[in-house]
Amino acid sequence: MPNITVSLPDDVYRRARIRAAEQNVSLSALVRRILLDVGSAETDFERRRRLQEEVLASVSRFSAGNRLGRDKVHARALR
Repeated sequence: MPNITVSLPDDVYRRARIRAAEQNVSLSALVRRILLDVGSAETDFERRRRLQEEVLASVSRFSAGNRLGRDKVHARALR
């Protein structure tokens, strides 16, 4: 597993240590959890691709030959 080094301002480091202690985990475990959440979350691109695939899968048979003709599309009801 690779190691990383992160530089933080003293006040952020102190608050992160406190937050880790409140959760009864090490600071390293807290950062690991946060980065795993970020790394495993669906990206906007992935979400849009998934939605596109869902929409395309829901469209039943489509044929351009089944469309209405120009006359029917523009027909007006006569009164």
